[in-house]
Formats: sequence, structure tokens, C-alpha cells
Amino acid sequence: MIHTAAVEQNDNSQTRLSINVPELNRMDGWLREAKIKDVVLVQDGDLLWEWYDKGADRVAPVFSCTKSILSALIGIVTDDGHLSLEQTVSEFFDKVPEHKAGITIQHLLTMTSGMEWPDFDKPYFEMRKSGNWLDYILNQPQSHKPGEIYAYNSGCSHLLSAILTKVTGQSALTFAEGRLFGPIGMDGKTRWNHAAGISEGGAGMHMTARDMARFGQLYLQEGSWEGQQLISSDWVRESTRIQHKGLLNYKPPIYGYYGWHWWCSPQDHNGKADCYFALGYGGQYLVVIPPCNLVAVIRKQVDGKNNAMRCKELLFEHILKEKG
Repeated sequence: MIHTAAVEQNDNSQTRLSINVPELNRMDGWLREAKIKDVVLVQDGDLLWEWYDKGADRVAPVFSCTKSILSALIGIVTDDGHLSLEQTVSEFFDKVPEHKAGITIQHLLTMTSGMEWPDFDKPYFEMRKSGNWLDYILNQPQSHKPGEIYAYNSGCSHLLSAILTKVTGQSALTFAEGRLFGPIGMDGKTRWNHAAGISEGGAGMHMTARDMARFGQLYLQEGSWEGQQLISSDWVRESTRIQHKGLLNYKPPIYGYYGWHWWCSPQDHNGKADCYFALGYGGQYLVVIPPCNLVAVIRKQVDGKNNAMRCKELLFEHILKEKG
């Protein structure tokens, strides 16, 4: 069981969705054919259904789902009054090029920094090979003014992780263990890769599917856990609402609109229910569906970016059903 607080549901067509557990129990063959690895469904704060291809949960890479957890940590620091969205990167790093001086925390969160970062996150791999990740990011050319365009950019995320470390004096992992992971009862097995002592902002986290669901439940409860407000409800709501059209028009529709390091998918986008989600490479999904009081974790074997659609097919065609 995952501890929950009461969550008000919307009184509309989205609440007329149901989950047929007996049907899910008959999907073992489909799940294996689709190369699904783990599924965890939590509804009304209770574990509703889980499935693992190896029979048990395991610590596994979540890739870019890391970004949404980092967003929560930035929210905590902001709630503490140690950071503001209007602060610029030049306040935290030496020798920031003049054309990057106006990039703010909010630009980094929405991935509208304006730096030249070709689709789809191609410089990420060159960054990892470089001797100094921060220098690599800050020395990328600037193709637009901050705030003008969206470009998916793990460099923005790594700058946020570095800023968090400068503000707190701790790595993002150490800070998360004390302010987030521990308080929600995660199992302590989470790992987070780092470069030069800075937790990798755009990826690098490894955790269990159940712990991903715990994090999703915290957001469903608008940052509250066992009576303690770990993240302000304002931050949760603002970070998970549409801030930019993001990759709404990408085909197949793996992504959606973009918030503050969260993807957003309203009912008219997915055909079923308003939701927001964290997404890692190859189909690692953490989906929060407030109208259904549901958190869904679906993790898949990596076999190409577009095959991540099998996870959305599972969620929107097999898990969420119209009530008869």
C-alpha cells in the first residue's frame, strides 16, 4: 500500500473510466510480446495491480524520468526561499557567455533556453564525452533568445542539477534522500549517476517501479505525504500544467505539451483523460491521472524510441476502459 490523502476527483466523463483487473491478468502474452518489463498501478492510494516480466520488482534505469524528479527538487529549494525562477545562470556560474546571461531557471525548466541543441537531444552524447559537462553546455552557440522556442535539452537539466548543488551544498541525490526519497518511504536502493560530483540532471537515475509510483502518488496528492507538505501544491500544479506546446505534433504521439520538466497530455490529446507524465528513453513512463485518482508506472525494454508507443497503447487501450 502507498499512503494517500483524499484526492478530489473531477465530476466529468473522465471519471467514468474503469480498470478491468481480470482482463489485465490475462495479458501476460501481450505484455511479453510488447517487451513490457514492469507495470505498477496505484488507485486511491492502494496498490491495484502489478506485473513484472521476471516476477519481481527491480532497480532499473529510468532515463529521462530523472528530469521530473529533479523538477521536484528544484521546487523544494524554491519553496525554501533559496531559489527563484527569475534568477539567471550568470548568478551561479563563472564566465557565462554574454549571450547566455539572460537564461533563467524558468527557461531551463521549460527547455526554452534558446541554446543551439539539435533534435533529439543529440548533443547529450557529446556532452557525456567531454571533460567538463558544464563548460560544454555553457559554450554551446545561442540560436534564439531565451524563451522564444522549445528544444528538448538535457543540458538544461544538468545546469539545474548543478545550480541545486551550489544552493544546497549537496549533490541532488543526497538532497533528495533527505527531503524527498526518505520522507515518502522509498526503499533506499535508488542510484543516481554523477559527473564531477554533480548528479546527472537529464538522466542517470535507477530505481524500482514501486518507488516511481510513490513519487507519482506524492504528485497526485499535490506534494503532501502523511500530513507533511514536502513540495508546495502551487509548485506541483504549476510544474504539471502546460507551459509550452513542446513536442505536441511529434508522430507517433509519444510526448505531448511541456510543463516544468513534465509532459502534459489533456483528454483531447490522448482520448481518455487529463494526465501528466515523466518519460524515459524507450518507454519508461510514470503517468499521473488525477481524474481517475490513478498512478501508472509502465517500463519497457529499450528497442527504439518510437516503440515506446506500446506503453501508451497499454495504458489508454487496455488499462483505462469506458465503464459499460
